[in-house]
Amino acid sequence: MSDVRVAFYGDDFTGSVDVLLQFARRGQRARLFVGRPSPEALADAARTNDAVGIAGIARSLATAEIADEVGPAFDLLLTLAPHVLQYKACSTADSSPEIGSIGRVLEIARDRVPGPAPILFAQPDFGRYTAFGHHFAAEQGTVYRLDRQPTMSQHPSTPMRESDLARHLSEQTDLAIDSIPFTSYDSPAEPHRHAADGDETSPVGRVSAGASLAERLQSTDAAGVVLDALDDDHLRVIGEAVASLGRTVFAIGSGGLSHAIAIAHPRQADPIPVRGHETGPVLAVSGSRSAQTRRQADAARAAGWLVRPLSLGADAHLDDVLEALSAGRSVVLTSDDADASLLPADQLLPAISAACARAVDAALRAGATRRIIVCGGDTSSRVATQLGVASLSIAANPWDNVVLLTAHAADPAIDGAELLLKGGQVGDDDLFEAVRDN
Repeated sequence: MSDVRVAFYGDDFTGSVDVLLQFARRGQRARLFVGRPSPEALADAARTNDAVGIAGIARSLATAEIADEVGPAFDLLLTLAPHVLQYKACSTADSSPEIGSIGRVLEIARDRVPGPAPILFAQPDFGRYTAFGHHFAAEQGTVYRLDRQPTMSQHPSTPMRESDLARHLSEQTDLAIDSIPFTSYDSPAEPHRHAADGDETSPVGRVSAGASLAERLQSTDAAGVVLDALDDDHLRVIGEAVASLGRTVFAIGSGGLSHAIAIAHPRQADPIPVRGHETGPVLAVSGSRSAQTRRQADAARAAGWLVRPLSLGADAHLDDVLEALSAGRSVVLTSDDADASLLPADQLLPAISAACARAVDAALRAGATRRIIVCGGDTSSRVATQLGVASLSIAANPWDNVVLLTAHAADPAIDGAELLLKGGQVGDDDLFEAVRDN
């Protein structure tokens, strides 16, 4: 195996960025590529990073399209012989039999990496928990069962109808999906007899909880195993279990899985900077239609930002945006109130993403700002691709799970720009203003 601990494919950009953060917090370096890099570029990154990944778009793809997107990415990442090949999925398990099918991903991976796949969507520091196989997610300070969370129960693409993750995933594949409850983590497997004195009760004579969980994972006939987690102790056990498997492991999971893997091998490192390297006004473009992003836009308006709907036409004028930014006034362009009346439903996301990319490109080329917020996981991936961003690295972690990124691109107008790629539900109401003041 190479020195790369984790090679990962992210099903959208915002989730992929979280992997960078989880490793950086534990003193480990990570690099995220925008789309598939050349084998040479990937190998070069692997020489200086503990984790390398590819930010993809599988979460927004029809099931029939996933193999062409994910299969080649897995093949490329496996050339590094990583200890873990992670499919980085959203912590709310966004998927369905028709869109973003994680079951299909499991089938694709099983053809390449034998053995059962650990599946961990829980991310306690982000308000995501799994208990007895059922998933829970926080929203506005309240923890809901996933199928009752206001946002996920009404998700426009993948509305959640089931909180039992094994059942949810079983609707997407014929492969067997099992689960292991957190209550079994506290009970090691059968005691191992000490070679010297036969003492089954001494700590030396018993396997750890992580090793016990690894044994359970190795002994199952299921293709995938959903794992519970309510706190960091559970994540630590899971990380130890994955590290104990001793082979290339395919695993599916959120930033909680990345956290679990990273804490199994922490390193000393300088703290992540809390302030970005750029100053001045901020341009926020939103492809998200979540209620939380709307609250953030409304809070920005109250703080004096220019807030207006995106213009979706290719000939849209951006004079007011550039004028405001040049005068030091930050701007939010929203999509939930954009005029999409002439667009078929299947053209809406591409049109919104293209409009966001045009606005960002114009602002960067005009020198009106170097600070960009993109809202929406699918939108973030498409905007970064259209801007020609090759890869991303962490610039700062101001607070919690908010990450400012440095864009690496051949185009000098784009290279070095500071980006915040934000999922629709992420951040407090005052997030935009807090980023501006950072």
